[in-house]
This record gives sequence, C-alpha cells and structure tokens, in this order.
Amino acid sequence: MKQKFTLELADIKNIAAAAEAEALKNNWAVTIAIVDDGGHLVWLQRLDGAAAISAHIAPAKAHTAALGRRETKVYEDVINGGRTSFLSAPDVKGMLEGGVPIMKDGQCLGAVGVSGVKSTEDAQVAKAGIAAIGL
Repeated sequence: MKQKFTLELADIKNIAAAAEAEALKNNWAVTIAIVDDGGHLVWLQRLDGAAAISAHIAPAKAHTAALGRRETKVYEDVINGGRTSFLSAPDVKGMLEGGVPIMKDGQCLGAVGVSGVKSTEDAQVAKAGIAAIGL
C-alpha cells in the first residue's frame, strides 16, 4: 500500500497568505482559490477590488490544474496552437494560465488558481503561494 501526502489546513493558510502577499505587493486585485487533489475547493479568497467573475475563474483554474496535474497554461497553449477540439474535454473549464498544481514527489496534493490580472501574473501569484510551503 502506498502512502499519500495531503495538504493540511496550516499548509493551505500558508499558501493563501503568501499568494495574497504577492498580489498585494504588486497592487493586483485577484481571487485566490486552493483545491485538494480531487479538485474540491478548500479555500477561496477574493481581494478587494477583484472582479466578481474572478471568483468563478480562479476555482476553475485550480480544479483543472489539480485533475490534470499540470499547469493550466499547457491547455491554453494546446488550444491556441489550433487544437480547439480540446474545448470539448469533459469537466475541464479553467483552461487559462493561472492554475498551478501543488506537487510533491510526483504526487499532486492539490492546486492553486488565481484570476484577476494578466494570466502570467495570475500564475506568478499562484507559484508564490506554493513556494511558501517549500514546493
């Protein structure tokens, strides 16, 4: 039987705090979503000034990153590269850059999705959050 790593509430709070700090440092109004390895929402934080739609987009990005175990930028690149049929993939909604899986020793622990600014900046905020737990 294999052992499985999981995120604990303390990890989630550390990720959220570091992501928030990165966003605030850059004056970015974003929504930060954190999901577990099954794509289930465990944290949602909408910073002051973030657009209402970002509260839908950030969890979708996180969900897609967790289930696919890869950054959502990969899917965006596939679609932009002409493979538009990928848009019909079931239960995959957040195919914009800004969803980043949380990986440890080849296992996906969950993901962070951020929405509200340029996609590259969303990804920057997500990665800053994940870095806070040493991954």
